[in-house]
Amino acid sequence: MTAGADDADATPDRDRADRVAVTGTPGTGKTTATALLEGEYDVIHLNDRIKSDDDLWTERDDERDTLVADLDAVREDLGGWSGVLDSHLAHRFAVDRVVVLRCHPETVESRLEARGETAETAAENAESEALDVILSEAVAEHGAENVYEVDATDRDPEAVADAIRAAIEGEREPSAGTVDFIDYISAGRERRDGR
Repeated sequence: MTAGADDADATPDRDRADRVAVTGTPGTGKTTATALLEGEYDVIHLNDRIKSDDDLWTERDDERDTLVADLDAVREDLGGWSGVLDSHLAHRFAVDRVVVLRCHPETVESRLEARGETAETAAENAESEALDVILSEAVAEHGAENVYEVDATDRDPEAVADAIRAAIEGEREPSAGTVDFIDYISAGRERRDGR
């Protein structure tokens, strides 16, 4: 982790973004933080929307107990939306900016287990977080100049919401690549090898 990365200087030439994706590995705090923004912005909790409309998913992954979203159907359903799109899939849509919430993999794992996910699913998501999977996808899709990383590990939901707000309003610099949890992978290997 780079200290101070979330406290980037204001950028006076950046305007407020019309469409912002708030994405990240499950368990990073997206829905909790974006719920705090609902009075200021139109917030779409995409996972809830998909679950409530059979036309927005194609199949159920019984092994992971999840739905497989039909991204084309979701795009059509969203239409000319504006505001904040909350989901681990949000970066897959046309947006002006992407806020990627990050959280230490051990925290992700414990949060997911606490909400009833299997140990295998929690571990898979923790590893995904350590490997920057969502961040990499967001940068590939939207460019580093439009991606804002927020380390939510030791922040309360209000502080995370403030960081998202700053990205929406153009009050901070893009910050892709400022959070690093690769040590989680190394530590896991050492534990497995008995070191």
